[in-house]
Amino acid sequence: MKQFFVTATDTDAGKTFVSCALIHAFTQHINASTNEKMKVAAFKPISAGCELVDGQLVNEDAKLLSEFANCGQSISHINPIAFEQPIAPHIAAKKQNKQITIEDINHNYQQVKSLNADITLVEGAGGWRLPLGEIIVLSHNNADKSGDNNKPTYQFLSDFVKATNLEVILIVNMKLGCLNHALLTYETITADGLNCVAWIANCASNDAMNNLSENISELEKILPIPKMAQFDFIADVDEEGKAVSYIEKISRAANKINLSVLV
Repeated sequence: MKQFFVTATDTDAGKTFVSCALIHAFTQHINASTNEKMKVAAFKPISAGCELVDGQLVNEDAKLLSEFANCGQSISHINPIAFEQPIAPHIAAKKQNKQITIEDINHNYQQVKSLNADITLVEGAGGWRLPLGEIIVLSHNNADKSGDNNKPTYQFLSDFVKATNLEVILIVNMKLGCLNHALLTYETITADGLNCVAWIANCASNDAMNNLSENISELEKILPIPKMAQFDFIADVDEEGKAVSYIEKISRAANKINLSVLV
């Protein structure tokens, strides 16, 4: 059994699209020990931007993950912490007088992990350092006469990844500035003591990046990990005027993934 965390250089980098493509590729892959197609579980710890459906907050990204994972998970099992407003999750939580904790995230993750899937794919939110909010740490060393020894500090979603020692897949949003963003994100992941196993070049916009091939070539030199896929933008309508479904887009992307890097 293997567990991966999908992160990206920034928000709107196509994490859900890539995660769905990875899940689809894995579910078509044969497990050598069982000679059956792999079982894949999905986990999206936190989401913000949901629709209320029959009294339940449903995040569109979590819904898509549920359509490709094959362990019979409910949407709330995949995405247990959800907020209606499409804003930073820790701000959404604060507005509701709630706190997002590493302990709660890890508890939810262990429930997903208990499915004993061949692959558990965890999709992050935002970039690597997504804030979860302030926690209060009592300082014993720097007491001052005011008596205010409580220092606010922050927890981040990356702290959960560190606590569970997940292997990391980095999505690079191919746009101006991506070289800097990719290298800084990779360096931070490794500085956190984690194994960033591969990266994916994702062209999430229909406006292709200028000098795209040159930038990908530079990233292949700069990042000391293998590139496992390059996803080009797929329009909703093909050249013949036929609609291209989301499932078809995912299938095309999945066929481009080199899973040998991961399994």
